[in-house]
Amino acid sequence: MTPAMQLEHWRMHTDESGIAWLTIDVADSAANTLGSAVLGEFAQILDLLERVPPKAMVMQSGKEAGYIAGANLEEYARIEAVADIKALVARNWGLFNRLEALPCPTLALIRGHCMGGGLEISLACRYRIAVDEPGTRLALPEVMLGIVPGWGGMLRLPRLVGPAAALDMMLTGKQIDARRARKMGLVDECVPPRVMESAARMLVLSGQPVRRAKGLQAWLNGPLKFVAAAGARKQVAKKARRENYPAPYAIIDTWQRFDGNCLNVPSDHPASLDHIFAQGTARNLVRVFFLQQRLKSLGKDSAFKARHVHVVGAGVMGGDIAAWCVQRGLTVTLQDQNIARIAPAMSRAAEGFSKKFRGDRKQVRFAMDRLIADPGGRGVAQADVIIEAIFENLEAKHALFRDIEARARPDAVLATNTSSLRLEDIRTCLQRPERLVGIHFFNPVARMPLVEVVEADGTDATVFARAMGFVHQLDKLPLPVKSAPGFLVNAVLGPYMLEAIRCVDEGMTPESVDAVMESFGMPMGPIELADTVGLDIAVATGKALTGASEVPDALAELVQAGKLGRKTGEGFYVWEDGRPRKERLTDRVPGLGQRLLEPLLMATQKCVATGVVADADLADAGVIFGTGFAPWTGGPMHYQQREQAA
Repeated sequence: MTPAMQLEHWRMHTDESGIAWLTIDVADSAANTLGSAVLGEFAQILDLLERVPPKAMVMQSGKEAGYIAGANLEEYARIEAVADIKALVARNWGLFNRLEALPCPTLALIRGHCMGGGLEISLACRYRIAVDEPGTRLALPEVMLGIVPGWGGMLRLPRLVGPAAALDMMLTGKQIDARRARKMGLVDECVPPRVMESAARMLVLSGQPVRRAKGLQAWLNGPLKFVAAAGARKQVAKKARRENYPAPYAIIDTWQRFDGNCLNVPSDHPASLDHIFAQGTARNLVRVFFLQQRLKSLGKDSAFKARHVHVVGAGVMGGDIAAWCVQRGLTVTLQDQNIARIAPAMSRAAEGFSKKFRGDRKQVRFAMDRLIADPGGRGVAQADVIIEAIFENLEAKHALFRDIEARARPDAVLATNTSSLRLEDIRTCLQRPERLVGIHFFNPVARMPLVEVVEADGTDATVFARAMGFVHQLDKLPLPVKSAPGFLVNAVLGPYMLEAIRCVDEGMTPESVDAVMESFGMPMGPIELADTVGLDIAVATGKALTGASEVPDALAELVQAGKLGRKTGEGFYVWEDGRPRKERLTDRVPGLGQRLLEPLLMATQKCVATGVVADADLADAGVIFGTGFAPWTGGPMHYQQREQAA
């Protein structure tokens, strides 16, 4: 039957039991995505299954990379008119309804990533099996792209698992592993790979009833919808403003008031596709997605694979860099002046591994076996990558690198995690200065995805390429930058925080300064950020990064009094249990947001103009993933262009 339909992206065969095995294997692509050609062929397959129903149908993937990654975003990004977007949604809504209505039982055999439209097509099947492997993940991440799960997800997921779990998935985009999916009822079974096909045969022919949410969740999906919706809106409001991020609010409204069908939403309603795409966030977030994909591709083709990393400096940054390398499967030797200085980092790592591996003592022990306290620095001689993460003192770094170069392998990557010093100044102590690169992580290491990879004039191209490959190996986003004070991220943050502190000098409250930028979409305000970084660090690096001859009075007075921010319990704020105590906001200062943004935008523009980053897109990517700059804007350079055009 397949040759007659001339399928390029699907295969179908019927076994001796009468089960049709439908395999999606998108041509010329490493991953399965649901583009127009793929879904056009799926429509032909549905025509056949409706005319000549098999005994049952099982849908599976022919890719090793995963199940279905979702919609084809490159194709989606080319759509300009809202009418065309609505037509796309209408077509796929209809196709998945046809799948759900097939007269034969259907099953989705999910192995690997099942995202967005991939989960929506699976929800339209009668049954679902998830293969119990680390790579199996299920999610509806549309909200992270500023859009909604419009192909049936907003209808079927709450009906299956209940509104509480469904809204949590749709409003956060969180990924669910196979075992969790089975526990919450998202899939019917969770099985190992060796029995997945036999399990699929048994379940699809079992005749067992279709799963539905029961008890309180069934009521919340019916007459008590307003209760679940109100709770969800309250949670969303804590994290996102509707004017910046309309999608999460649209998901709640569409589920509660329009039966999960975005085609039923009137065009003048704020939850409508018309409003979502007119607002602009969706296109900007898709832009951010492609920026992220660009960073992910950098270093991907490197043949260099590190096995042993040596980190010098067991402070917060050095210790956390070491722990992250261990989590990615590497062996790490961690050096400092003595065991007493290394011990806190080891303890912190053990606690982090316990959370990562959910208390699995065996996995924690294996991880800790790869993290080796090394006060004598013996690991230098065996390491593939050596990262210096000591305090920002040029003489100390010179002494350290002289010793390292004398003992390191000639092919080892020598790297500094400096945040403000120039590579040209650090490398003067080396016999082969071209060996030194910057590999600049951000705090907290485990949460910040970006790593700046720094080169100076004359840096060895092979060493730099290895550094890029190493960062990619760590599952971080490598950003190539040139050596300059602050590189990109700190060079942009310095003037921004300094301007915010000047505002406090002028009598504005820290709360009012932070509030205006939090409402813009920053993860935290600039004053809270300064407290978090450490006010002593802000003073030490501020002059070099901003060119200012003096620091603001408010900052100088706090540092002189030993009030350095979060780490001492008091700075601009009093800190309790790791959080700043903020007074009720009373004042709103007109024009404050633009004043605070101005130095940040100008600094980003300067970094592009002077070649610190190669182009505006890389600058946008670096500032978004390195500072948390409001993603809804598409990045500072993109935001400037739109503002100027307006």
